[in-house]
Amino acid sequence: MYINNKILIGKNENIETYILPEKANRHGIITGASGSGKTITLKVMAESFSDASVPVFLVDVKGDLAGMCIKGEMNENIEKRVNNLNLEGFELKNYPTHFWDVYGESGHPIRTTVSNIGAKLLSRMLNLTDAQEGVLTIIFKIAEDEKLEIVDLKDLRAMLTYVGDKRKEYTLNYGNITLQSIGAIQRNLLSLEEEGGDYFFGKPEFNIKDFMKYNSADGRGFINVLHAATLFKKPTLYATFLLWLLDSLYNEMPEVGDLDKPKLVFFIDEAHLLFSEMPDHMIKNIISIVKLIRSKGIGLYFISQSPSDIPDEILSQLGNRVQHVLRYYTKSDAKAIKAACDSFRENPNFNTEDTIKELETGEALVSFQNENGEPSIVEKVTILPPQSKMGTIDDETRNNVIKSDMFYQKYENKIDNESAFEKINDNKIMEEKVVNEETRVLKKDGEEIKTTKTTTTKKKKKSSIEKATNKVTNSALNTLGRKIGNSIFKGLFK
Repeated sequence: MYINNKILIGKNENIETYILPEKANRHGIITGASGSGKTITLKVMAESFSDASVPVFLVDVKGDLAGMCIKGEMNENIEKRVNNLNLEGFELKNYPTHFWDVYGESGHPIRTTVSNIGAKLLSRMLNLTDAQEGVLTIIFKIAEDEKLEIVDLKDLRAMLTYVGDKRKEYTLNYGNITLQSIGAIQRNLLSLEEEGGDYFFGKPEFNIKDFMKYNSADGRGFINVLHAATLFKKPTLYATFLLWLLDSLYNEMPEVGDLDKPKLVFFIDEAHLLFSEMPDHMIKNIISIVKLIRSKGIGLYFISQSPSDIPDEILSQLGNRVQHVLRYYTKSDAKAIKAACDSFRENPNFNTEDTIKELETGEALVSFQNENGEPSIVEKVTILPPQSKMGTIDDETRNNVIKSDMFYQKYENKIDNESAFEKINDNKIMEEKVVNEETRVLKKDGEEIKTTKTTTTKKKKKSSIEKATNKVTNSALNTLGRKIGNSIFKGLFK
Protein backbone atom coordinates (compact mmCIF):
# COMPACT_ATOMS: atom_id res chain seq x y z
CA MET A 1 0.00 0.00 0.00
CA TYR A 2 1.16 3.49 -0.82
CA ILE A 3 0.73 5.56 2.37
CA ASN A 4 2.20 8.99 3.19
CA ASN A 5 4.60 8.85 0.25
CA LYS A 6 5.96 5.50 1.42
CA ILE A 7 5.35 1.94 0.23
CA LEU A 8 4.11 -0.26 3.06
CA ILE A 9 5.10 -3.89 2.48
CA GLY A 10 4.73 -5.67 5.83
CA LYS A 11 3.81 -5.27 9.51
CA ASN A 12 4.06 -6.94 12.87
CA GLU A 13 2.71 -5.96 16.27
CA ASN A 14 5.23 -3.16 16.68
CA ILE A 15 6.81 -2.36 13.32
CA GLU A 16 5.73 -1.20 9.88
CA THR A 17 8.27 -1.78 7.11
CA TYR A 18 8.38 0.59 4.13
CA ILE A 19 10.25 0.92 0.87
CA LEU A 20 11.12 4.59 0.43
CA PRO A 21 10.40 5.59 -3.20
CA GLU A 22 13.61 7.64 -3.37
CA LYS A 23 15.58 4.48 -2.47
CA ALA A 24 13.62 2.09 -4.70
CA ASN A 25 16.17 2.42 -7.51
CA ARG A 26 18.74 0.82 -5.18
CA HIS A 27 17.29 -2.46 -6.43
CA GLY A 28 15.95 -5.40 -4.44
CA ILE A 29 15.45 -9.13 -4.09
CA ILE A 30 12.59 -11.44 -3.14
CA THR A 31 13.63 -14.99 -2.23
CA GLY A 32 12.06 -18.06 -0.65
CA ALA A 33 11.07 -21.65 -1.24
CA SER A 34 8.25 -22.61 -3.60
CA GLY A 35 4.87 -21.78 -2.09
CA SER A 36 6.33 -19.42 0.52
CA GLY A 37 4.57 -16.29 -0.76
CA LYS A 38 7.04 -14.68 -3.18
CA THR A 39 4.36 -14.03 -5.81
CA ILE A 40 2.12 -12.25 -3.27
CA THR A 41 5.05 -10.05 -2.23
CA LEU A 42 5.84 -9.21 -5.85
CA LYS A 43 2.18 -8.36 -6.47
CA VAL A 44 1.91 -6.14 -3.38
CA MET A 45 5.07 -4.29 -4.41
CA ALA A 46 3.89 -3.83 -8.01
CA GLU A 47 0.49 -2.48 -6.91
CA SER A 48 2.12 -0.09 -4.46
CA PHE A 49 4.56 1.26 -7.03
CA SER A 50 1.66 1.80 -9.43
CA ASP A 51 -0.20 3.77 -6.73
CA ALA A 52 2.97 5.83 -6.28
CA SER A 53 2.84 6.74 -10.01
CA VAL A 54 5.74 4.44 -10.86
CA PRO A 55 5.29 2.20 -13.95
CA VAL A 56 6.13 -1.46 -13.43
CA PHE A 57 7.34 -4.31 -15.64
CA LEU A 58 6.98 -7.88 -14.39
CA VAL A 59 7.19 -11.38 -15.79
CA ASP A 60 4.20 -13.70 -15.37
CA VAL A 61 5.52 -17.24 -15.82
CA LYS A 62 2.44 -19.01 -14.43
CA GLY A 63 -0.37 -16.70 -15.52
CA ASP A 64 -1.43 -15.86 -11.95
CA LEU A 65 -0.39 -12.19 -12.09
CA ALA A 66 -2.83 -11.32 -14.87
CA GLY A 67 -5.51 -10.51 -12.28
CA MET A 68 -3.89 -7.07 -11.79
CA CYS A 69 -6.51 -5.69 -14.18
CA ILE A 70 -9.47 -6.87 -12.04
CA LYS A 71 -10.63 -5.63 -8.65
CA GLY A 72 -9.85 -8.09 -5.87
CA GLU A 73 -12.52 -9.97 -3.97
CA MET A 74 -12.72 -10.07 -0.20
CA ASN A 75 -12.35 -13.57 1.18
CA GLU A 76 -11.67 -15.11 4.56
CA ASN A 77 -7.88 -15.07 4.20
CA ILE A 78 -7.68 -11.44 3.08
CA GLU A 79 -10.16 -10.28 5.71
CA LYS A 80 -8.21 -12.09 8.45
CA ARG A 81 -4.92 -10.55 7.36
CA VAL A 82 -6.39 -7.04 7.08
CA ASN A 83 -7.80 -7.31 10.59
CA ASN A 84 -4.71 -8.86 12.13
CA LEU A 85 -2.51 -6.16 10.65
CA ASN A 86 -5.02 -3.43 11.45
CA LEU A 87 -4.74 -2.03 7.94
CA GLU A 88 -6.52 1.29 7.79
CA GLY A 89 -7.53 2.47 4.35
CA PHE A 90 -7.11 -0.95 2.71
CA GLU A 91 -9.12 -0.94 -0.53
CA LEU A 92 -9.79 -3.65 -3.08
CA LYS A 93 -9.29 -2.31 -6.62
CA ASN A 94 -7.97 -3.03 -10.10
CA TYR A 95 -4.83 -1.58 -11.69
CA PRO A 96 -4.04 -0.11 -15.12
CA THR A 97 -2.49 -3.00 -17.01
CA HIS A 98 -0.78 -3.65 -20.34
CA PHE A 99 -0.32 -7.26 -21.46
CA TRP A 100 2.69 -8.27 -23.54
CA ASP A 101 3.71 -11.57 -25.12
CA VAL A 102 6.70 -12.35 -27.34
CA TYR A 103 4.47 -14.75 -29.27
CA GLY A 104 1.65 -12.21 -29.62
CA GLU A 105 -0.98 -14.63 -28.27
CA SER A 106 -1.75 -13.33 -24.77
CA GLY A 107 -0.52 -9.77 -25.13
CA HIS A 108 0.89 -7.22 -27.52
CA PRO A 109 3.86 -8.66 -29.42
CA ILE A 110 7.32 -7.42 -28.53
CA ARG A 111 9.57 -7.38 -31.57
CA THR A 112 13.00 -6.18 -32.54
CA THR A 113 15.13 -6.61 -35.64
CA VAL A 114 17.98 -9.08 -35.96
CA SER A 115 20.31 -6.17 -36.73
CA ASN A 116 19.24 -4.40 -33.56
CA ILE A 117 19.72 -7.34 -31.20
CA GLY A 118 23.28 -7.76 -32.45
CA ALA A 119 25.61 -10.69 -33.08
CA LYS A 120 26.53 -11.27 -29.44
CA LEU A 121 23.02 -11.76 -28.06
CA LEU A 122 21.87 -13.65 -31.15
CA SER A 123 24.85 -15.99 -30.80
CA ARG A 124 23.65 -16.77 -27.28
CA MET A 125 20.14 -17.49 -28.58
CA LEU A 126 21.63 -19.83 -31.18
CA ASN A 127 24.14 -21.49 -28.79
CA LEU A 128 27.02 -20.76 -31.16
CA THR A 129 30.67 -21.52 -30.55
CA ASP A 130 33.23 -18.71 -30.46
CA ALA A 131 34.25 -19.44 -34.05
CA GLN A 132 30.63 -19.41 -35.23
CA GLU A 133 29.99 -16.18 -33.33
CA GLY A 134 32.97 -14.67 -35.14
CA VAL A 135 31.47 -15.58 -38.52
CA LEU A 136 28.08 -14.19 -37.47
CA THR A 137 29.79 -10.94 -36.46
CA ILE A 138 31.33 -10.75 -39.95
CA ILE A 139 27.89 -11.34 -41.49
CA PHE A 140 26.50 -8.42 -39.49
CA LYS A 141 29.39 -6.18 -40.54
CA ILE A 142 28.97 -7.01 -44.24
CA ALA A 143 25.23 -6.33 -43.95
CA GLU A 144 25.98 -2.95 -42.36
CA ASP A 145 28.54 -2.01 -45.01
CA GLU A 146 26.28 -3.13 -47.86
CA LYS A 147 23.27 -1.36 -46.29
CA LEU A 148 21.33 -4.63 -46.09
CA GLU A 149 19.07 -4.43 -43.05
CA ILE A 150 18.56 -7.80 -41.33
CA VAL A 151 15.04 -7.51 -39.96
CA ASP A 152 13.94 -11.11 -39.46
CA LEU A 153 15.28 -14.65 -39.72
CA LYS A 154 14.61 -14.97 -43.45
CA ASP A 155 16.84 -11.91 -43.96
CA LEU A 156 19.58 -13.53 -41.90
CA ARG A 157 19.27 -16.79 -43.82
CA ALA A 158 19.53 -14.88 -47.11
CA MET A 159 22.64 -13.06 -45.82
CA LEU A 160 24.25 -16.34 -44.77
CA THR A 161 23.67 -17.85 -48.21
CA TYR A 162 24.81 -14.70 -49.99
CA VAL A 163 28.02 -14.35 -48.00
CA GLY A 164 28.66 -18.08 -48.23
CA ASP A 165 28.52 -17.90 -52.03
CA LYS A 166 30.95 -14.96 -52.06
CA ARG A 167 33.07 -15.92 -49.07
CA LYS A 168 36.34 -15.85 -51.02
CA GLU A 169 35.73 -12.24 -52.01
CA TYR A 170 34.88 -11.19 -48.44
CA THR A 171 37.54 -13.18 -46.57
CA LEU A 172 40.30 -10.80 -47.66
CA ASN A 173 38.65 -7.75 -46.06
CA TYR A 174 36.62 -9.23 -43.21
CA GLY A 175 38.36 -12.40 -42.06
CA ASN A 176 37.95 -16.13 -42.51
CA ILE A 177 34.44 -17.34 -43.37
CA THR A 178 33.97 -21.10 -43.42
CA LEU A 179 31.11 -23.05 -44.92
CA GLN A 180 31.11 -25.24 -41.81
CA SER A 181 30.31 -22.25 -39.56
CA ILE A 182 27.66 -20.93 -41.96
CA GLY A 183 26.06 -24.37 -42.07
CA ALA A 184 26.04 -24.62 -38.27
CA ILE A 185 24.41 -21.19 -37.96
CA GLN A 186 21.77 -22.18 -40.51
CA ARG A 187 20.99 -25.38 -38.58
CA ASN A 188 20.69 -23.52 -35.29
CA LEU A 189 18.40 -20.99 -36.95
CA LEU A 190 16.01 -23.84 -37.70
CA SER A 191 16.02 -24.80 -34.02
CA LEU A 192 15.34 -21.21 -33.00
CA GLU A 193 12.41 -21.04 -35.41
CA GLU A 194 10.99 -24.25 -33.99
CA GLU A 195 11.10 -22.63 -30.54
CA GLY A 196 9.13 -19.68 -31.90
CA GLY A 197 12.09 -17.31 -32.08
CA ASP A 198 10.93 -15.93 -35.41
CA TYR A 199 8.00 -14.23 -33.61
CA PHE A 200 10.50 -12.05 -31.78
CA PHE A 201 12.06 -10.61 -34.95
CA GLY A 202 10.32 -8.14 -37.20
CA LYS A 203 8.70 -4.73 -37.39
CA PRO A 204 7.30 -2.56 -35.94
CA GLU A 205 10.09 -2.57 -33.38
CA PHE A 206 9.19 -2.31 -29.71
CA ASN A 207 9.94 1.01 -28.02
CA ILE A 208 11.21 0.35 -24.48
CA LYS A 209 9.78 3.71 -23.35
CA ASP A 210 6.28 2.31 -23.89
CA PHE A 211 6.70 0.55 -20.54
CA MET A 212 6.66 3.98 -18.90
CA LYS A 213 3.04 5.04 -19.23
CA TYR A 214 0.56 6.48 -16.73
CA ASN A 215 -3.19 6.18 -16.37
CA SER A 216 -4.61 9.52 -17.49
CA ALA A 217 -7.54 9.29 -15.05
CA ASP A 218 -5.58 9.05 -11.78
CA GLY A 219 -1.87 9.19 -12.63
CA ARG A 220 -1.11 5.65 -11.50
CA GLY A 221 1.70 3.87 -13.29
CA PHE A 222 0.77 1.12 -15.72
CA ILE A 223 1.71 -2.43 -14.72
CA ASN A 224 3.23 -4.14 -17.77
CA VAL A 225 2.64 -7.89 -17.50
CA LEU A 226 4.77 -10.08 -19.78
CA HIS A 227 2.93 -13.35 -20.32
CA ALA A 228 5.84 -15.82 -20.32
CA ALA A 229 4.22 -19.22 -19.79
CA THR A 230 5.56 -20.39 -23.17
CA LEU A 231 8.76 -18.34 -23.24
CA PHE A 232 9.78 -19.63 -19.79
CA LYS A 233 9.90 -23.19 -21.14
CA LYS A 234 12.84 -22.13 -23.33
CA PRO A 235 15.36 -21.00 -20.70
CA THR A 236 18.05 -19.68 -23.05
CA LEU A 237 15.57 -17.65 -25.10
CA TYR A 238 13.91 -16.41 -21.89
CA ALA A 239 17.20 -15.28 -20.34
CA THR A 240 18.45 -13.67 -23.55
CA PHE A 241 15.18 -11.81 -24.04
CA LEU A 242 15.36 -10.35 -20.52
CA LEU A 243 18.99 -9.35 -21.04
CA TRP A 244 17.99 -7.60 -24.27
CA LEU A 245 15.30 -5.64 -22.39
CA LEU A 246 17.80 -4.64 -19.68
CA ASP A 247 20.37 -3.68 -22.29
CA SER A 248 17.77 -1.60 -24.15
CA LEU A 249 16.80 0.20 -20.94
CA TYR A 250 20.40 0.94 -20.12
CA ASN A 251 21.30 2.20 -23.60
CA GLU A 252 18.18 4.24 -24.31
CA MET A 253 17.41 5.90 -20.99
CA PRO A 254 19.23 9.15 -20.12
CA GLU A 255 21.21 9.74 -16.93
CA VAL A 256 18.96 11.33 -14.31
CA GLY A 257 20.75 10.67 -11.00
CA ASP A 258 18.73 10.14 -7.84
CA LEU A 259 15.03 10.94 -8.21
CA ASP A 260 12.14 11.19 -5.77
CA LYS A 261 10.93 7.90 -7.21
CA PRO A 262 12.00 5.56 -10.04
CA LYS A 263 10.97 6.03 -13.65
CA LEU A 264 10.38 2.26 -13.86
CA VAL A 265 10.61 -0.74 -11.54
CA PHE A 266 11.60 -3.95 -13.35
CA PHE A 267 10.83 -7.31 -11.69
CA ILE A 268 12.83 -10.32 -12.97
CA ASP A 269 11.17 -13.60 -11.96
CA GLU A 270 13.09 -16.90 -12.01
CA ALA A 271 16.21 -14.75 -11.96
CA HIS A 272 18.53 -17.74 -11.61
CA LEU A 273 18.00 -18.42 -15.33
CA LEU A 274 19.50 -15.05 -16.20
CA PHE A 275 22.82 -16.28 -14.78
CA SER A 276 22.76 -20.04 -15.32
CA GLU A 277 22.03 -19.60 -19.04
CA MET A 278 24.71 -16.97 -19.69
CA PRO A 279 28.47 -17.32 -20.29
CA ASP A 280 30.85 -15.47 -17.99
CA HIS A 281 31.48 -12.54 -20.31
CA MET A 282 27.73 -11.84 -20.56
CA ILE A 283 27.26 -12.14 -16.80
CA LYS A 284 29.87 -9.39 -16.48
CA ASN A 285 27.69 -7.30 -18.78
CA ILE A 286 24.65 -7.91 -16.53
CA ILE A 287 26.67 -6.94 -13.45
CA SER A 288 27.71 -3.72 -15.14
CA ILE A 289 24.09 -2.89 -16.05
CA VAL A 290 22.88 -3.54 -12.49
CA LYS A 291 25.55 -1.26 -11.06
CA LEU A 292 24.95 1.62 -13.46
CA ILE A 293 21.26 1.55 -14.40
CA ARG A 294 20.07 3.00 -11.09
CA SER A 295 21.48 6.38 -12.20
CA LYS A 296 18.94 6.21 -15.05
CA GLY A 297 16.05 5.95 -12.61
CA ILE A 298 15.48 2.20 -13.01
CA GLY A 299 14.96 -0.14 -10.07
CA LEU A 300 15.66 -3.86 -10.62
CA TYR A 301 14.10 -6.51 -8.37
CA PHE A 302 15.20 -10.15 -8.66
CA ILE A 303 12.92 -13.02 -7.65
CA SER A 304 14.40 -16.47 -7.02
CA GLN A 305 14.39 -19.27 -4.47
CA SER A 306 17.69 -18.45 -2.78
CA PRO A 307 20.07 -15.48 -2.56
CA SER A 308 22.81 -17.90 -3.64
CA ASP A 309 21.16 -17.96 -7.11
CA ILE A 310 22.42 -14.41 -7.62
CA PRO A 311 26.13 -13.59 -8.17
CA ASP A 312 27.74 -11.91 -5.15
CA GLU A 313 28.63 -8.78 -7.14
CA ILE A 314 24.94 -8.25 -7.92
CA LEU A 315 23.71 -9.35 -4.49
CA SER A 316 25.78 -6.59 -2.90
CA GLN A 317 23.90 -4.00 -5.02
CA LEU A 318 20.44 -5.07 -3.82
CA GLY A 319 19.46 -2.72 -1.01
CA ASN A 320 15.83 -3.80 -0.46
CA ARG A 321 15.40 -7.43 0.63
CA VAL A 322 12.51 -9.77 1.35
CA GLN A 323 13.29 -13.31 2.51
CA HIS A 324 10.55 -15.93 2.82
CA VAL A 325 11.01 -19.37 4.37
CA LEU A 326 13.87 -21.59 3.22
CA ARG A 327 13.67 -25.36 3.63
CA TYR A 328 16.54 -27.20 5.29
CA TYR A 329 17.15 -30.67 3.84
CA THR A 330 20.71 -30.78 2.49
CA LYS A 331 24.14 -29.24 2.99
CA SER A 332 23.51 -26.94 0.05
CA ASP A 333 20.30 -25.76 1.77
CA ALA A 334 22.38 -24.94 4.85
CA LYS A 335 24.73 -22.86 2.71
CA ALA A 336 21.78 -21.01 1.17
CA ILE A 337 20.37 -20.21 4.62
CA LYS A 338 23.76 -18.95 5.80
CA ALA A 339 24.05 -16.76 2.69
CA ALA A 340 20.60 -15.32 3.39
CA CYS A 341 21.48 -14.59 7.02
CA ASP A 342 24.74 -12.92 6.03
CA SER A 343 22.84 -10.51 3.76
CA PHE A 344 20.92 -8.97 6.71
CA ARG A 345 21.84 -6.66 9.57
CA GLU A 346 21.29 -8.77 12.67
CA ASN A 347 18.32 -8.10 14.95
CA PRO A 348 19.14 -8.78 18.63
CA ASN A 349 15.54 -9.81 19.30
CA PHE A 350 15.68 -13.09 17.36
CA ASN A 351 18.04 -15.58 15.71
CA THR A 352 17.91 -14.92 11.96
CA GLU A 353 18.96 -18.42 10.91
CA ASP A 354 16.35 -20.17 13.06
CA THR A 355 13.65 -17.71 11.99
CA ILE A 356 14.26 -18.26 8.24
CA LYS A 357 13.54 -21.97 8.72
CA GLU A 358 10.34 -21.36 10.72
CA LEU A 359 8.58 -18.66 8.71
CA GLU A 360 4.98 -19.43 7.76
CA THR A 361 3.49 -18.73 4.34
CA GLY A 362 3.03 -14.98 3.96
CA GLU A 363 5.66 -14.16 6.59
CA ALA A 364 9.08 -12.81 5.68
CA LEU A 365 12.27 -11.26 6.95
CA VAL A 366 12.69 -7.81 5.45
CA SER A 367 15.30 -5.09 5.34
CA PHE A 368 14.88 -1.90 3.31
CA GLN A 369 17.18 1.07 2.85
CA ASN A 370 16.58 4.00 5.18
CA GLU A 371 16.84 7.72 4.44
CA ASN A 372 20.65 7.55 4.65
CA GLY A 373 20.87 4.68 2.19
CA GLU A 374 21.74 2.19 4.94
CA PRO A 375 20.08 -1.23 5.26
CA SER A 376 17.67 -1.35 8.18
CA ILE A 377 17.90 -4.02 10.88
CA VAL A 378 16.13 -7.18 9.72
CA GLU A 379 12.52 -7.50 10.87
CA LYS A 380 10.07 -10.40 10.84
CA VAL A 381 6.74 -9.25 9.35
CA THR A 382 3.57 -10.45 7.68
CA ILE A 383 3.29 -9.28 4.08
CA LEU A 384 0.18 -7.23 3.20
CA PRO A 385 -2.56 -8.85 1.07
CA PRO A 386 -2.92 -7.78 -2.58
CA GLN A 387 -5.67 -5.36 -3.57
CA SER A 388 -6.36 -6.71 -7.05
CA LYS A 389 -7.55 -10.18 -8.06
CA MET A 390 -5.12 -12.97 -7.33
CA GLY A 391 -4.98 -15.62 -10.05
CA THR A 392 -5.60 -16.06 -13.75
CA ILE A 393 -8.20 -14.34 -15.91
CA ASP A 394 -10.32 -15.65 -18.78
CA ASP A 395 -9.42 -15.06 -22.42
CA GLU A 396 -12.34 -12.69 -23.00
CA THR A 397 -11.22 -10.37 -20.20
CA ARG A 398 -7.63 -10.43 -21.40
CA ASN A 399 -8.62 -9.70 -25.01
CA ASN A 400 -10.82 -6.80 -23.93
CA VAL A 401 -7.89 -5.23 -22.07
CA ILE A 402 -5.53 -5.79 -25.01
CA LYS A 403 -7.89 -4.37 -27.64
CA SER A 404 -8.92 -1.35 -25.61
CA ASP A 405 -5.48 0.05 -24.78
CA MET A 406 -3.24 2.48 -26.62
CA PHE A 407 -0.86 -0.08 -28.14
CA TYR A 408 -3.30 -2.32 -29.99
CA GLN A 409 -3.00 -0.53 -33.34
CA LYS A 410 0.70 0.15 -32.90
CA TYR A 411 2.11 -3.35 -32.54
CA GLU A 412 -0.51 -5.91 -33.53
CA ASN A 413 0.17 -6.11 -37.28
CA LYS A 414 3.58 -7.23 -38.45
CA ILE A 415 5.14 -5.20 -41.27
CA ASP A 416 7.39 -6.80 -43.88
CA ASN A 417 9.13 -3.98 -45.73
CA GLU A 418 12.04 -4.35 -48.14
CA SER A 419 15.12 -5.62 -46.31
CA ALA A 420 18.10 -7.91 -46.91
CA PHE A 421 16.03 -10.83 -48.25
CA GLU A 422 14.28 -8.77 -50.93
CA LYS A 423 17.39 -6.79 -51.91
CA ILE A 424 19.56 -9.87 -52.28
CA ASN A 425 16.94 -11.62 -54.39
CA ASP A 426 16.38 -8.49 -56.50
CA ASN A 427 20.12 -8.30 -57.11
CA LYS A 428 20.17 -11.90 -58.33
CA ILE A 429 17.34 -11.16 -60.75
CA MET A 430 19.16 -8.05 -61.98
CA GLU A 431 22.38 -10.01 -62.45
CA GLU A 432 20.52 -12.39 -64.73
CA LYS A 433 18.92 -9.55 -66.75
CA VAL A 434 21.70 -7.00 -66.70
CA VAL A 435 23.24 -8.22 -69.97
CA ASN A 436 21.45 -9.28 -73.17
CA GLU A 437 23.60 -10.82 -75.82
CA GLU A 438 22.68 -9.59 -79.29
CA THR A 439 24.54 -11.47 -82.03
CA ARG A 440 25.39 -9.91 -85.36
CA VAL A 441 27.26 -11.50 -88.23
CA LEU A 442 30.12 -10.02 -90.20
CA LYS A 443 31.15 -11.67 -93.45
CA LYS A 444 34.58 -11.62 -94.91
CA ASP A 445 35.41 -13.73 -97.91
CA GLY A 446 32.29 -15.81 -97.25
CA GLU A 447 33.35 -16.59 -93.66
CA GLU A 448 30.95 -15.71 -90.82
CA ILE A 449 32.43 -14.01 -87.71
CA LYS A 450 30.09 -13.68 -84.70
CA THR A 451 30.42 -10.70 -82.32
CA THR A 452 28.49 -9.79 -79.18
CA LYS A 453 27.04 -6.39 -78.27
CA THR A 454 26.01 -5.64 -74.69
CA THR A 455 22.66 -3.94 -74.02
CA THR A 456 21.03 -3.13 -70.68
CA THR A 457 17.38 -4.15 -70.44
CA LYS A 458 16.56 -2.01 -67.40
CA LYS A 459 18.12 1.06 -65.89
CA LYS A 460 18.52 0.85 -62.16
CA LYS A 461 20.70 2.56 -59.57
CA LYS A 462 23.45 0.14 -58.81
CA SER A 463 24.13 -1.02 -55.27
CA SER A 464 27.67 -1.88 -54.19
CA ILE A 465 26.82 -5.54 -54.86
CA GLU A 466 25.74 -4.77 -58.45
CA LYS A 467 28.82 -2.61 -59.02
CA ALA A 468 31.09 -5.44 -57.95
CA THR A 469 29.17 -7.89 -60.19
CA ASN A 470 29.21 -5.54 -63.20
CA LYS A 471 32.92 -4.89 -62.78
CA VAL A 472 33.64 -8.59 -63.20
CA THR A 473 31.17 -8.89 -66.08
CA ASN A 474 32.54 -5.86 -67.96
CA SER A 475 36.09 -7.03 -67.55
CA ALA A 476 35.23 -10.37 -69.13
CA LEU A 477 33.32 -8.73 -71.98
CA ASN A 478 36.13 -6.27 -72.69
CA THR A 479 38.59 -9.14 -72.95
CA LEU A 480 36.25 -11.00 -75.31
CA GLY A 481 35.68 -7.86 -77.36
CA ARG A 482 39.42 -7.29 -77.81
CA LYS A 483 39.93 -10.86 -79.00
CA ILE A 484 37.11 -10.56 -81.57
CA GLY A 485 38.33 -7.13 -82.66
CA ASN A 486 41.85 -8.42 -83.21
CA SER A 487 40.46 -11.30 -85.22
CA ILE A 488 38.45 -8.96 -87.46
CA PHE A 489 41.41 -6.60 -87.81
CA LYS A 490 43.72 -9.41 -88.90
CA GLY A 491 41.05 -10.77 -91.27
CA LEU A 492 40.62 -7.43 -93.04
CA PHE A 493 44.32 -7.08 -93.70
CA LYS A 494 45.09 -10.70 -94.47
